[in-house]
Amino acid sequence: DFTEMMRALGYPRLISMENFQTPNFMLVSEVLLWLVKRYEPQSDIPGDVETEQDRVFFIKAVAQFMATKAHIKLNTKKLYQADGYAVKELLKVTSVLYGAMNTQGGERADLPEEDSSKFKFDLGSKIADLKAARQLASEITSKGAVLYDLLGKEVELREARTESIARPLEINEAEKVMKIAINSVLEEVQKTKDMLNNVALDEASLEAKIEKRKLELERSQKRLQTLQSVRPAFMDEYEKIEEQLQKQYSTYLEKFRNLTYMEQLLDDHRRTEQEMFEEAANMLRLIQNRLKEEEQHLLKSGGNDDSDIDIQEDEGSNSEGELQIMRHRISTEALLQG
Repeated sequence: DFTEMMRALGYPRLISMENFQTPNFMLVSEVLLWLVKRYEPQSDIPGDVETEQDRVFFIKAVAQFMATKAHIKLNTKKLYQADGYAVKELLKVTSVLYGAMNTQGGERADLPEEDSSKFKFDLGSKIADLKAARQLASEITSKGAVLYDLLGKEVELREARTESIARPLEINEAEKVMKIAINSVLEEVQKTKDMLNNVALDEASLEAKIEKRKLELERSQKRLQTLQSVRPAFMDEYEKIEEQLQKQYSTYLEKFRNLTYMEQLLDDHRRTEQEMFEEAANMLRLIQNRLKEEEQHLLKSGGNDDSDIDIQEDEGSNSEGELQIMRHRISTEALLQG
């Protein structure tokens, strides 16, 4: 459908769906630029797509143009992919142009671009004119209502106007009115002069205050310079105390590090002693169990009295067992003492 629509719209190059099997951004940008020019020949969208930034700017410009001019929402990510998904987005624009060409019987497609541009209607450029026309219409209605009210009062006002014109002018009354007007003007002039005088007085007082502040500022600056130039008497002692404090702090840090190290060593020593004590207790428990087993074995073997040979052998074995028991006891006593 896309290729047929582009061929019907008069695209000068043959397009097939195989061109969009792999991303082909150059072809997509060329088609987009041609469609934009087809929709609005006076558009000024740049066609530079050499770098990545230029491509992003081109896609954004085309999507914004189609959204404002043709009210067509395009997916910029799919357009940037420049593959089969981009064809679906291009189909939105081509379908609108193809439908417009079909409604007009295909006559616009045969006309050159200069003639077809005459029949295009740019709704976006007419929005400002539409707002201005609405504002003028509201103003006309309001002015017409006011004029209608004034014309309704014209009957009464006409009579009053004719009476005032027909009435003879009295010199004394006119003189009084002129005097009242002159007096009011003189009063306003006097008020203005008083205000000017007050302004002059205020200006003089402000200038005096400014001069006073300037003098105070100069004195303060001079005093600051003198204070900065004079060295306090306690600065030498302060610097010596600061040096001593720095030394004390360095010694404190050294002692604190040593104390921490010694505490760590003490903890390690206690841990090793505890492990050695537990090992000795385990060994002592094993030795005691072994001695109990040997004593039980000796007691069982001592109850056999069948012959003299057996007795002699038993006596010999008893002596050997007693020697072993004595050795174990001596070793355990030495271990306990240790």
